[in-house]
Amino acid sequence: MYTQPPAKTGILPDSELITRILQGEKDLYALIVRRYNQRLYRVGMGILDNDAEVEDAMQVTYISAWENLGKFKFRSSFSTWLTRIMINESLLRIKKRKHFLEMKEDTINHYQQSIRQQNAVSRLMNADLRKTLEEAIHKLPEKYRTVFILREIENMSVSETKACLAISEINVKVRLNRAKSMLRNALSELYKSEDVFEFHLSRCDRMVENVMSRINSSYTHRDGQETSL
Repeated sequence: MYTQPPAKTGILPDSELITRILQGEKDLYALIVRRYNQRLYRVGMGILDNDAEVEDAMQVTYISAWENLGKFKFRSSFSTWLTRIMINESLLRIKKRKHFLEMKEDTINHYQQSIRQQNAVSRLMNADLRKTLEEAIHKLPEKYRTVFILREIENMSVSETKACLAISEINVKVRLNRAKSMLRNALSELYKSEDVFEFHLSRCDRMVENVMSRINSSYTHRDGQETSL
């Protein structure tokens, strides 16, 4: 178990939190996890389109960021750096998924059915409007869907999106315009960003607990020696 950070620390900027974490206040990392759960979930859904796999990718992202926190040099914003880790992890999973499908052609239909069954979005979203929007976003090609989520739902700037996706600003604008064009007829006046791919409070609490438990396990002493993840 970890110690819940004081409420007032929740308003600290990322830079101060990271500095204090690196100085030994590791429990403050829970605030980082809670602060970025919503963004990472939306980004992951934009690429992976699978609820369970996105949660797993989020945990891997947080642990990877924790293990490399000392290497973060503040040359870019922490949010961009963390989002990029999530994108890389998600894209890696897409590559593995494609490789699996290529190697197992006879199981493609079964695999796709399994993915649909695992997808919990339909169970989380009850409002007809929200469901309609999410289905429309799911149908966008991944490169347009990801830009749309970063820019329109997460409200990231063009430069932040460019840094996260490693594409030019022109490509960011072109892909966003294309995504909007594909959604415009049915959805352009209907969506509200706070309703889309919502990472509910109970799930946020579980993510914090899981990540912090793994981090704390790295401090378990065995015969007087610290172990690492």
